[in-house]
Amino acid sequence: MELLILLYALPIFYFLFMIWKGVDARRDQECYILDYQLFKPTDDRMLDTEFCGNLIKRTKNLGLVEYKFLLKAIVSSGIGEQTYAPRIIFDGREDNPTMLDGITEMEEFFYDCVGKLLARKSISPSEIDVLVVNVSMLSSVPSLAARIINHYKMRDDIKVYNLSGMGCSASLISVDIVRNIFKSNKNLYALVVTSESLSPNWYSGNERSMILANCLFRSGGCAILLTNKRALKHKTMLKLNCLVRTHHGARDESYGCCIQKEDEQGRLGFHLSKNLPKSATRAFVDNLREISPKILPMSELLRFLIASLVRKMSQTSSKVGGATKPVINFKTGVDHFCIHTGGKAVIDGIGLSLELSEYDLEPARMTLHRFGNTSASSLWYVLGYMEAKKRLKRGDRVLMISFGAGFKCNSCVWEVMKDLGDANVWKDCIEGYPPVSLANPFMEKYGWINQEDPSTFKIPE
Repeated sequence: MELLILLYALPIFYFLFMIWKGVDARRDQECYILDYQLFKPTDDRMLDTEFCGNLIKRTKNLGLVEYKFLLKAIVSSGIGEQTYAPRIIFDGREDNPTMLDGITEMEEFFYDCVGKLLARKSISPSEIDVLVVNVSMLSSVPSLAARIINHYKMRDDIKVYNLSGMGCSASLISVDIVRNIFKSNKNLYALVVTSESLSPNWYSGNERSMILANCLFRSGGCAILLTNKRALKHKTMLKLNCLVRTHHGARDESYGCCIQKEDEQGRLGFHLSKNLPKSATRAFVDNLREISPKILPMSELLRFLIASLVRKMSQTSSKVGGATKPVINFKTGVDHFCIHTGGKAVIDGIGLSLELSEYDLEPARMTLHRFGNTSASSLWYVLGYMEAKKRLKRGDRVLMISFGAGFKCNSCVWEVMKDLGDANVWKDCIEGYPPVSLANPFMEKYGWINQEDPSTFKIPE
């Protein structure tokens, strides 16, 4: 009898053991953020209204029509007077950049942020197992990742990924690479380095769709230290719950809406087409459709489904399309919204689509005002604002949303592992945010341009 019981018990115990083993293995596949370091350039690289005006005036290919366009774009951009530009702009050499200018710009960021981050966590560069670098518009040989490895004398067997051309959504692509590596390797440290090189990419022509990039993009960057070490769970800041990537590159309209190219005079620049908002909306909707079931409670999904069915039935019976379209309440599954600072219109559009309050949009608006659009690193400045304002509490969920050329929309949700409150690069100015007014002084100083007559206008000296 005892032997019979044992024979029955063994498969049950084996089954339970396999379940435990699977659950235990998943604990080694988690993706945690240990810390991150934002880059704050020196004050001699700060763009104020007067310098921006002088920069525009010395661009010889611009006329009154372009001045009016730029004035309107800058005033409505949501960008303030304390953003940063590369040194080449202040040296007056933006028309003749060199490869060295771009590399020097990146190295200044690399050595500042990576050094501070590793020192703060007391981690040696030789302990880094994975390095992912994303800089979209600068590709050098050796790679930028190789320059970091050489400078910090990292290990010979380090796994290295150097991404280019991925646009403003590249940092979440880098995180996704790390997440997939963590699934098959235990006890790793990963370093993600994200930035954009503006030095060789300043547009000096007069094509409106390409001038716009000069108004929006600013210098910045972030180094992020991630791990899947179970023993360090109590020391981590954030845990990755899910990540979704959407790519509409197969659609010609989406592919061409955000692209680097030369204008008719052969000047290289970054073209932003009129189809960009439409392409971004399509990618955003498809991305939300996939991530929603992963992050929202079943009660909210059922509510939305029932409301949609009721609306459809009422429209069918009455043949009138006046019923209000139901909207998913993302606040039932998300506590904070970390939105890419692609511009005021991007932030407003996401806020309208998700029915977010000004409190929800404040981190993105203030980041755009203080640091501008720093491309792939902008999400981390928004996260830094939330942390500096002590908004992030243990158990909170943070939704990150980013857009990039291709056209891509990437999103993810982080779970806050402990109460956070490090001010990072916001330390010296967080008390002044949000300011009383976000009004840009450009209109006050240069509004007279709108009154000028094209037939008599002369470029000011």
